[in-house]
Amino acid sequence: MSLKFSFKNDKFSLKKLNLPTRYYLFNEEENFIKLLNIGEGIFPKDRIKTNFKLDNSNLIITTESATKIYLSNSKYYGVNYINIDIRNSSNLEFLNDELILYKGSKFIQTFRLNYDVSSTFFYTDILSNGRTYENFDFLNMKIKNLFSENKKCEYLEKFDVSGTMLKDYIKRKNSSTNLFAKVYIKTLDNENFLDVLNKNKFTTFTYSKSKKLIIGVLSTENMAVLKTQIFKVWNIYRDALGKEKFDMGKQ
Repeated sequence: MSLKFSFKNDKFSLKKLNLPTRYYLFNEEENFIKLLNIGEGIFPKDRIKTNFKLDNSNLIITTESATKIYLSNSKYYGVNYINIDIRNSSNLEFLNDELILYKGSKFIQTFRLNYDVSSTFFYTDILSNGRTYENFDFLNMKIKNLFSENKKCEYLEKFDVSGTMLKDYIKRKNSSTNLFAKVYIKTLDNENFLDVLNKNKFTTFTYSKSKKLIIGVLSTENMAVLKTQIFKVWNIYRDALGKEKFDMGKQ
């Protein structure tokens, strides 16, 4: 199940579409894509691949709703691959809805973003604690996020955790917070942008080692509050680019 497309000079081109992977493109104001639900969610043995390139183009992309990962009674994982390349003053704004790992689920996600120095991006992931009657009851989650400037690694992170490990971590911290968002940002002036975030009381953001990226964590006990915080940071990002607020129909 795969989707492959590109934008060159803001013109869309579909390269590959294997059902049930689906999308909907809006371009009345800005290029805006919703990745539609793949059936009921991701099951063991599912392999979802999303590949796209931006060349002198702007794109806002989001998921239609939460990504649900279903129970695995075997060694098999549900797998999600995302590969992106942006260049020539392109701008990407990729906002995922929450990831919901059901009890007994196994999930692998590999995310790769290659960019050049002239391009900018805003990318978010959200991890929930599961369905309302569950609390990090998944079996295993493996995440690899790689951000590369001109194919040279700028920031790499890997997670290989169980639900039990997360529950133990939260218990040790004596925290009631169980909803988390990671935010990854590249602007043309990261130093100034980080100052603006701090002035707006977003203090859990920092640089990657060479200061080419800004990485942040947001956490709350309420999903609506968490998404409001994400949208606030996103609007600060869009303001820095001289863009007006954009309504994805989710606020």
